[in-house]
Amino acid sequence: MKSLKYIITILTKKKDATVFRLRSSVFGLCSMFFFWGSFFSAAQVSTEIDTTKIRVGEQINYKINVEADSLDLVVFPEGQTFMPLENVEALKIDTTKRQATFILSRIYKLTQFDSGAYTIPRQKVIIGEKPFFTDSLKVEVNTIVVDTTKQKLYDIKPIIEVEESGSDWWKWLLIAVLAIGLVAFLLYWFIWRTKPLSEEEEIALLPPYDRAKLALKKLDESQLLMRAEVKEYYSELTFIIRKYLDEKVYDRALESTTSELIERLNLLKEGNQIPLSKETILHIESILRRADLVKFAKSAPDTALAEMDKSTIDKAIDHVKVSLPEPSEEEKLLDQKYKEAQERRKKRRKIWITVGISLFLIIATFVGFGIKYGFGYVKDTIIGHESKELLEGEWVKSAYGFPPVWIETPKVLKRVEPQVPEEAKAQVNMTTFAYGTMLDAFSVVINTTTLKTPKQQSPQGENTDKPTFDLVQVSEQTIKGFEAKGATDITVKRDKFITPNNAEGLKTFGTLNLKMPGTEHLIDAEYILLCFSNDNVLQQIVITWSKDDAYADEMIERITNSIELKSEEPEEEKE
Repeated sequence: MKSLKYIITILTKKKDATVFRLRSSVFGLCSMFFFWGSFFSAAQVSTEIDTTKIRVGEQINYKINVEADSLDLVVFPEGQTFMPLENVEALKIDTTKRQATFILSRIYKLTQFDSGAYTIPRQKVIIGEKPFFTDSLKVEVNTIVVDTTKQKLYDIKPIIEVEESGSDWWKWLLIAVLAIGLVAFLLYWFIWRTKPLSEEEEIALLPPYDRAKLALKKLDESQLLMRAEVKEYYSELTFIIRKYLDEKVYDRALESTTSELIERLNLLKEGNQIPLSKETILHIESILRRADLVKFAKSAPDTALAEMDKSTIDKAIDHVKVSLPEPSEEEKLLDQKYKEAQERRKKRRKIWITVGISLFLIIATFVGFGIKYGFGYVKDTIIGHESKELLEGEWVKSAYGFPPVWIETPKVLKRVEPQVPEEAKAQVNMTTFAYGTMLDAFSVVINTTTLKTPKQQSPQGENTDKPTFDLVQVSEQTIKGFEAKGATDITVKRDKFITPNNAEGLKTFGTLNLKMPGTEHLIDAEYILLCFSNDNVLQQIVITWSKDDAYADEMIERITNSIELKSEEPEEEKE
């Protein structure tokens, strides 16, 4: 300060322009120093902790306070940067204003499940483009004292195998069986069932003679004569004799007039085709003409005469039956064959009706479901499709590796032995879980790589090297791994990817061609590579699927939407 006063004194005594320019420069430098000093003094980082001693499983509230200018961009620590303590939850940033600066605070909930003395490492906070580091803190984690006099100790329970919960396939199978059973019952009831014959059908199956005699008996029981219904009586009587003659003597007896029928009977008698007596023909003619008078001339014969006419018709039927020759064995055989042919024809008709109805129901069902759900979906449901079964099956959500990668997949990922060079085993620890391979219709692979050598820090606490993992370079190396496995024509696109719980990573995606083993056939496929880096941990998720798979897009969307990088105690790894 004495030197500065000396310079200012000299400047006040001299009046030339050069000296004045020197004075302005000195004041400008002083102002600049004061400005930068105020700038650096505005940014401050401090920490608070609610306790340094906890019991196993309890949580610590670790708070980072940042005082910075309103225009500065502040980046707080993310992920598992508090190891060996675990970050259970990071609360939202709280912002308050103090004069010309802002105070930003964030609370992290930390825990540990093993007893011991631990050190929370220094945390890096970026303000603007300059990193600041917090102080490290020591924390004691104590065990929980158990009073064995009140609480007994038990051995750890063994692992119990649990049966996989079944899906709802049996419900659909039950519905299908019930529908088929209902259709089969309706076909049997209306087509194949031997229906009980009605009285008219039973009478129609009787021989003509028995049918005529039964009709006469029913006419006698009808009491038409007692009700003076003579016209109806004679109409029924003449129909009985005409029907019998139509079936046994003359096949046009029903539509012939009385004169035509009698004339025809006389001709048949003269031609020795029927051995009827003249007396029988005369009796039939007499009754038919009397019936014509009753029906058309409103004649009203006596009841006794009507009874006598019925007896005459009854005897005439007997005479016709006696006079007609018995059918020969050949005629009986032909008649039997005719009946059998009729039965076969009826059976074929039933078969065609059954087949037609079944085909109609199948086609109608297929078209109906096809219009609602899509014909491809219905076809794949009937024939079967691997991706469709995966999509509609029971999905599994689990954590893989540590730090854990939470993901929902159609099947449980199984641990596979990673291919790590011998010289790299001393530097990295790698775990891999997978379902399928690149040559399958669908595959998911999760790989976690942890460096055993931590980053080096300068004496001031700043990192002297670049980030441990360059995600773009990791992506390029993975693409080269695809090529080593036989993939060709690989297209590469990159984009930022953020998980539902705000973990940020790199998404590499595109198309590739895969050659089927032992063949020259190429499959058009697509892939997604997701990379996440956190200090010395690299997490990769690789998904591949066939480009022609109609169900893959929905599966990929469901998988990627379920990915979470949580700060949790690692669960027992799935086998």
